[in-house]
Amino acid sequence: MIKSKSIKQRVFEIIQIGSREDVPSRIGDFIIVATILLNILVLFLGTFEELKRYFGLFKVVETTTIILFSVEYVLRIWTAEYIYTDVGKMRARFKFLVSPEGIIDLLTILPFFFLYGFAAFRILRVVRIFHLFRLNVNYDSFNVITSVLLEKKNQILSSVFIIVVLMLASSLFIYGAEHDAQPLAFKNAFSGIWWSLSTIFTVGYGDIYPITAVGKIMGGIITFLGVGSVAIPTGIISAGFVENYTEMQRNRLSEAKNKTTGSITIEKKSEDVGKLINELEKKYGVDIVVILRNGVMVMAEDKVRAKADDILIYRDIV
Repeated sequence: MIKSKSIKQRVFEIIQIGSREDVPSRIGDFIIVATILLNILVLFLGTFEELKRYFGLFKVVETTTIILFSVEYVLRIWTAEYIYTDVGKMRARFKFLVSPEGIIDLLTILPFFFLYGFAAFRILRVVRIFHLFRLNVNYDSFNVITSVLLEKKNQILSSVFIIVVLMLASSLFIYGAEHDAQPLAFKNAFSGIWWSLSTIFTVGYGDIYPITAVGKIMGGIITFLGVGSVAIPTGIISAGFVENYTEMQRNRLSEAKNKTTGSITIEKKSEDVGKLINELEKKYGVDIVVILRNGVMVMAEDKVRAKADDILIYRDIV
């Protein structure tokens, strides 16, 4: 039983995003990434009639990747208890099955085995594209985006509400101005929804457009209002990114300082300028945690080279 649990835990570590020190886990990550990209590639190539002669090969590749997806799906169900550690095994497996990631995994493989012949269900194959999110889900860039959207959701929803109100109002206005001149194009108030949508977002397809003087003036005003309205959520999200990134940098610096015992300043004429971080760690016999460069914190990776005026924050090797 202990051996089985140890194997299960090791499988869990391998199929999750692993650390650089864990070679099997990194190999597992590479296999999953390659499988996802290969599966998406054949999905796109399979839409080209010019490549019809290779459809048999595409089918073999797709089948192979789906089998790998299926194996991974089963292993994730088996090891779900290590994701949801606060509940029992069966409860943990159920939580994974109904989680967004579990549903995407299921919709990725289900149409291939059972519903492949139905055109409506073949569309579900597109769901596998969402696997690409897993390539970035454990990295700071993705976490920053999701956290900003969650923190600013009320402001974003308010700005979207403003856009919807403006779109409905512009639809009513353009209907009143253009109905008599273009009864077919603007049959009712909702006929202007498509026009107002393309105008507010400044895409302007040109299939429906005002021809009266009042309609053109109104169209110009709505275009200016639309540009400002669309800029509101953009500004909210941009400000959220700045706030989140600043806070993240502050927390990292505070955490790094708590773990460190000193710092080294790289002088402009120092022989350390241009040396790799791992070379400096060997030279000074320390573990460099982080680099402060022009007020910005840089992670102390082995292939990073030291620059003049860098401050290397380190901790003693125990």
